[in-house]
Amino acid sequence: MKNISLSLIALVIFTTSIFAQYDTKMVSKAVKNDIVQTAISAGNFTTLATALTEAGLVDALKGDGPFTVFAPTDDAFKKLPEGALEGLLKDKEALKNVLLYHVVSGNVSSTDVVKLDKATTLNGSDIKIKTVDGKVMINDSQVTGADVQATNGIIHIIDTVLLPPTK
Repeated sequence: MKNISLSLIALVIFTTSIFAQYDTKMVSKAVKNDIVQTAISAGNFTTLATALTEAGLVDALKGDGPFTVFAPTDDAFKKLPEGALEGLLKDKEALKNVLLYHVVSGNVSSTDVVKLDKATTLNGSDIKIKTVDGKVMINDSQVTGADVQATNGIIHIIDTVLLPPTK
């Protein structure tokens, strides 16, 4: 019985050390890229990357930061009304305004986000934050992934493009 207990303890320690090494490698790999590189390498933010390029915001989001980006996926962009994305891509100021509405200054982790009811974005307007049935909502968009670390900030993945209030 004593040998079985010692074997189990050794197995737990061995397994824990393997997972700890694995997690450390994953974290260090993830944090080698800035927000833009991290989003591009994920593969489901190609529309966002195109929009950032068209708006001239790539270099800004590669800057020191820190930034918190509520990043809409390609599927989120598909939810926009027909012609809306094309119209934004032609109107650089409107596009820039929409994209900056997805960015908050500072590192706002998921544990911080759930404590807030609003946050001021880089376009100067506030986004509303609430938790509904255990789901974090940014305006009417649900956070589907949180705390994706980058060298200059954090990405939270959202399922709908945020549209700033009209002024």
